[in-house]
Amino acid sequence: MKLRFLKLMLLLFILPLQMLAAELGVAGKQLAALPGVSNVETLKSTHFPEKYVFFIKQQLDAKDASKGYFEQRVVLCHRGFDRPTVLVTEGYNANYALREGYIEELSKLFDTNIITVEYRYFDKSMPSPCNWDYLTVENSLYDLHHVNQTLHAMYKGKWIATGISKGGQTTMFYRSYFPDDVDISVPYVAPLNKGVEDGRHEKFLQYQVSTKENRQKVLDFQLLLFKRKAALLPMFEKYCNDKKYVFNAPLAEIFDYSVFEYAFAFWQWGEDINKIPAREADDKTVFDYWINMCEPDYFTNYNATASFDVQAARELGYYGYYTKPFKKYLSIKTAKGYLKKLMVPKGAENVKFSPALYNHTVEFLTKNDPKMVYIYGDIDPWGASGIYGLPFTKNKKNLHVYMCHGGSHKTRILSFPEPTRQEIISLIGSWLKE
Repeated sequence: MKLRFLKLMLLLFILPLQMLAAELGVAGKQLAALPGVSNVETLKSTHFPEKYVFFIKQQLDAKDASKGYFEQRVVLCHRGFDRPTVLVTEGYNANYALREGYIEELSKLFDTNIITVEYRYFDKSMPSPCNWDYLTVENSLYDLHHVNQTLHAMYKGKWIATGISKGGQTTMFYRSYFPDDVDISVPYVAPLNKGVEDGRHEKFLQYQVSTKENRQKVLDFQLLLFKRKAALLPMFEKYCNDKKYVFNAPLAEIFDYSVFEYAFAFWQWGEDINKIPAREADDKTVFDYWINMCEPDYFTNYNATASFDVQAARELGYYGYYTKPFKKYLSIKTAKGYLKKLMVPKGAENVKFSPALYNHTVEFLTKNDPKMVYIYGDIDPWGASGIYGLPFTKNKKNLHVYMCHGGSHKTRILSFPEPTRQEIISLIGSWLKE
């Protein structure tokens, strides 16, 4: 009886493995055989004949294996072994890549494979226990290098690294640390910040973005929020309490920060200036519009982007707020240091900013001319700390920087008017043929 039971249990264990193996296509079987790769699962795709999610073993400290390991989540979209490969250097979690209809712009344009790498310390790629000491850009770049070296066994054609926003920063940093890992790099809307409160964003919002008239309309709405603080603050408090948000400051102060954030958010996402509520609008209309754009969970003391906050404080940098026009309405004395005060999680409070990454990147881009295409939008505040117009971008044969008129943080290659769009596509296409 016991023998029969054991045979039955063994059969029940083996059958799922056999069924999983049967589900793997040619690329999936090769993937599962690679060193360090585990938990290969088939995903549905409307664009690719094979698609998988898997994990790859990574060192916590790229230069010291004794510190331990973690499992990093990766998504592979397989087009063909003879096709180029796009390496998506994601800056956050990679949940979106699991969707059945997922495809990247470059993959669509050039019919490529896609390898999307979730950033360490996000979602399924969070080490346990969480030690913030190992959350460094350098370690994340070694993660990408290891993925690259491992999957090069399958994909031997041209490789393109690309990413958006923090992912775009990662694409840029990756090229500076491992210049020979990929043939082409395409960072989208990637800032290169020089401090925790860089300073260029505030000036951009105050003096440069769009037109003077439009900037004034945004400022006027912020002033309207402050003038109605007595009526809006109870609504704000109820909203935050209902959501069970926890902050490191009183709600009256979080109100102030959320008003500051409005200008950055408005231009970052290219909102419609004509949809700003009129001065005569009722409180609910004003509140709903504002909250929809500036969700206060952004300032909670532990949110889904807490790992980013640690990195911003440590080496990525961030932006500050220009508060002078609102001085008489404020519950706070100063907005300086708000990132560490409000958003950096416990255990990382003592992180100090280092300009080493900024300096390393500028030095690399100054001394080298890699095949890179930078994409920016001219109303995106992050572009204020991008590389557009910097001296080291001049007189380069391979490094190209494109600024899309009217473009926000959503700017992509297809956002450009036809002549420029075709120029970018032809340039990348010519590099792929070399």
